[in-house]
Amino acid sequence: MTTPRISASSYSNTAPLIWSFLYGTNRGKFELILDNAPARSAELLSQNRVDAALVPVIEYQRIRDVLLVPEVCVGARTRVRSVCLVTKGEDLKDVKTVVLDVSSKTSVALTKIIFRDFLGFEPVYKTAKPNLTEMLSDSDCALLIGDPALMIADSGFRISDLTKTQNPKPKTQSQFRKFDLAETWRGFTGFGFVFAMWMANRGKAETAGKIDFAAARDEGLAHLDEIIRNYETEINLPRADFKKYLSENISYSIDDSMQKGLELYFKLAHKNGLCENNTELRFLNS
Repeated sequence: MTTPRISASSYSNTAPLIWSFLYGTNRGKFELILDNAPARSAELLSQNRVDAALVPVIEYQRIRDVLLVPEVCVGARTRVRSVCLVTKGEDLKDVKTVVLDVSSKTSVALTKIIFRDFLGFEPVYKTAKPNLTEMLSDSDCALLIGDPALMIADSGFRISDLTKTQNPKPKTQSQFRKFDLAETWRGFTGFGFVFAMWMANRGKAETAGKIDFAAARDEGLAHLDEIIRNYETEINLPRADFKKYLSENISYSIDDSMQKGLELYFKLAHKNGLCENNTELRFLNS
């Protein structure tokens, strides 16, 4: 019998959803493909090379014949911290150029919705790899996602600069202005936001339906201390702050506000030509 294949990105905020498959009760039962970019998992799903994948939610409207895995997500009810727009001090209404980290197409579409629908104008867009210094060298604003975004403190400084001094505002040239995208979305809509979900190919629904993604999530959340230790050398955050991020900022379950936010996001993405379809939500095993 063929081992089911699943794919996910290796950001720290996906770790609670995949811990069980790497170290827990699901270890060895499934083939897990890891990649730094969420867009890569979407590519594997669209090519029918995996049974299920944890992918940016916008891909639900772009990949044909996929189903959403219910209950489980990477989202935020209020503030996410790891998906943000960063400027050199300007307010978003004064931005003229935005450089996009294209690792997650959901966040790219959300950025365009914020400027078009909420702020009422269209900046010039560029694309680049997620290096903030290079991104802002010739642009007013940068979209960062995942761990690179998490390393920019809410105060606007790089975390690495804050750790070099006891002064909460070091005298460096690295101060930025950080706009949390989930917080910005909620400010305009009143809803939470879903960034990524497990999705399964409709033709492989029977195989994917045998995977208990909710139980895997719960097992991962019960091992946050181990997850944090795995990332200590990569993410320079105090342990308590990192745990707060994974347990409070990120929501791994969808509530009513987040589902309504997802439906509105799809509606606005379709209205703005960011996806061809606005397919209603269809779930695995329903």
